[in-house]
Amino acid sequence: MANNKEKKSAKATNEKEDLYHDIEQEKKKKMDSDEYEELLRDVEIELVKLQEWVKANKLKAVVIFEGRDAAGKGGVIKTIAGCLNPRICRIVALGIPTEKEKSQWYFQRYVSELPSGGEIVLFDRSWYNRAGVEQVMGYCTNDEYEEFLRSCPEFEKMLIRSGILLIKYWFSVSDHEQEKRFQDRITDPTKRWKISPMDIESRDKWVEYSMAKDKMFSYTDTKQSPWYVVRADDKRRARLNCITHLLSLIPYEDLTPKPLKLPPLKHDVAYVRPPVNEQTFVPEKY
Repeated sequence: MANNKEKKSAKATNEKEDLYHDIEQEKKKKMDSDEYEELLRDVEIELVKLQEWVKANKLKAVVIFEGRDAAGKGGVIKTIAGCLNPRICRIVALGIPTEKEKSQWYFQRYVSELPSGGEIVLFDRSWYNRAGVEQVMGYCTNDEYEEFLRSCPEFEKMLIRSGILLIKYWFSVSDHEQEKRFQDRITDPTKRWKISPMDIESRDKWVEYSMAKDKMFSYTDTKQSPWYVVRADDKRRARLNCITHLLSLIPYEDLTPKPLKLPPLKHDVAYVRPPVNEQTFVPEKY
């Protein structure tokens, strides 16, 4: 009975929050593409500066992206990584754990993905799976869940003490906007892979996910390792806000390599190249 009262109370609170969220978002007109591309160019230049600083100073940075399905996590991760050297900035998106991994210490498979000096690792979902989907969908026991809530803050303190820069983002999206994005994924064949049977099932558990998120924050939103919430109904604004905030958290200087002067192209007149018709070309259909 108490649990049902909790759910009803959480549902009422969520409806109020979502209504406020929708009203606030409607006040802002969504950013147009020209303005977005212009602003994005500026932050991409700064990301490259940050990359060179991380490389030069052997920094170790971990950025975690969590949030509801279709909240826009993948888009901001691609935007960050898209202009950076993949040898320095690496995306980690782990799949379902194997039977062997299930028998290991829970954090073990994530530890192996942590950065070395001079690396930035972007976690597209992370060890927080246990506090969200695993708990809500019943993929872990209650004891495993409670142990995670106790041990996660200690685990993160260890990472920070070891010299890792740990930054955590939660992407917040309204149920109205999430519904629009789900429908878009269903109708667009190029996006249909983004929606899974679990996403469909999770639609009936909006309140449970809200309760899980709130409890997760109560344990893991600490002074040493806070959660930063990104309002994500407008994808373009969310990306710019998140990246700009990320840049503000890591002090850096401009170590971008100076432009190189290319020497003139040399041609060796004594060398005769093989006939072009001996090569196999891709058909030019366009």
